[in-house]
Amino acid sequence: MLEVPQYEFWFAVGSQHLYGEETLREVADDAKKIVAGLNENGNLPYPIVFKEVLTTADEITKFMKEVNYQDKVAGVITWMHTFSPAKNWIRGTKLLQKPLLHFATQFLNYIPYDTIDFDYMNLNQSAHGDREYGYINARLQKHNKIIYGHWQDPAIMQQIADWEDVAVAYDESFKLKVCRFGDTMRNVAVTEGDKVQAQIQLGWTVDYYGVGDLVAEINKVQESEIDEQYADLKSKYTLVPGDMDESAYQKTVRYQLKQYIAMKRFFERGGYSAFTSNFEDLHGLEQLQGLSAQLLMRDGYGFAGEGDWKTAALLRTFKIMTHNQKTAFMEDYTLDLRPGHEAILGSHMLEVDPSIASEKPRVEVHPLDIGNKADPARLVFSGLEGDAIDVTLADFRNNFKLVTYAVDAHQAEKETPHLPVAKQMWTPKVGLKQGATQWIQAGGGHHTVFSFAASEEQVSDLAKMYGVDLCSIQ
Repeated sequence: MLEVPQYEFWFAVGSQHLYGEETLREVADDAKKIVAGLNENGNLPYPIVFKEVLTTADEITKFMKEVNYQDKVAGVITWMHTFSPAKNWIRGTKLLQKPLLHFATQFLNYIPYDTIDFDYMNLNQSAHGDREYGYINARLQKHNKIIYGHWQDPAIMQQIADWEDVAVAYDESFKLKVCRFGDTMRNVAVTEGDKVQAQIQLGWTVDYYGVGDLVAEINKVQESEIDEQYADLKSKYTLVPGDMDESAYQKTVRYQLKQYIAMKRFFERGGYSAFTSNFEDLHGLEQLQGLSAQLLMRDGYGFAGEGDWKTAALLRTFKIMTHNQKTAFMEDYTLDLRPGHEAILGSHMLEVDPSIASEKPRVEVHPLDIGNKADPARLVFSGLEGDAIDVTLADFRNNFKLVTYAVDAHQAEKETPHLPVAKQMWTPKVGLKQGATQWIQAGGGHHTVFSFAASEEQVSDLAKMYGVDLCSIQ
């Protein structure tokens, strides 16, 4: 997988000097125990680092400035152990440019009825300290994440872990570069978008290259490099020549590997982690990218067809969020509308990510009616069964919109011998009719990110961080 830096999250506690130094020491001790407990037992993807107890506006402002400055810090987790006057947080919170998690918890998960006194009450004031702090974040329209519950609850720990993944994906968005070979498919509306606004709001840089630039890179690939990749392919997948002559089959597969090597080299040199291609713009290429695009997605690159840079970048963002697990580029293709069998068959000509394969993928070569190029090699497989989500990003000029719903993914009822592509079946959990109707009404596109590893809550968190509209179909 494309490497993601080892981020960390800083943990700060809000308090004040009203209750004395002994209380502040207890606040710090409790916070350190919570952080240690989360790191040891929370199965967190990124470590939490306790920093300090913040008691004044100057301390808070200095802390937030340092968070912004440190590249390794992906976000801030705050806890109001006592009552922290919220005016102290205004300047620092306004300056914060990274994700913020308000952890509304308490050190003990019970009330010690036999011993409770006002010293205990002064120390453990999260019940109303959280409301004071929450008010100022709402007033500042910070759109921060709030997780409420006891820090030793496994479900709460999982929420924190999931939020960390979204926060890292958000931070990585501002490094994300999309390489476009050619332009968008002619006359298609949904793949268009404001690339400048995307860079301002989402962090994505989108660069155009002519297909000739890729062809030049392909021509530099050595046969020995292809030999190495062919051996690796043979070790991981089932090679199926079918009725083809063995030499013709190998020639076709090797050309896809040649594309794979060239594109990967091109992307590494330019710092790109997502890309698009367009079957209407293949001048100088022998085949449309099929197997080559699938292998790059396997490696963690984002991709979408027909020049759809938005979905390519969104896929890369979700691959970061899910650690490249069971997350794929997808397209709604055809429908089963029989009562009791309602379902969508998703695919995309050739380019579906093998991370959602339910079986060992097969490398096959078949004719392709579009593109007017040689028959391309591709990975053929059926998708997984289970709970998943489907997500798309649309540009409405006044704002971007994420459209999503939860789905039941399943296998096709029968084999499809005349459809030699990667495919995934699913039905929206709200029902096909209701789900599809709301999706269409919301303006959701046909190119999507399909994930068994991401959750709808994470989509909501990402929408808040980006400041985009969200249509969650339920």
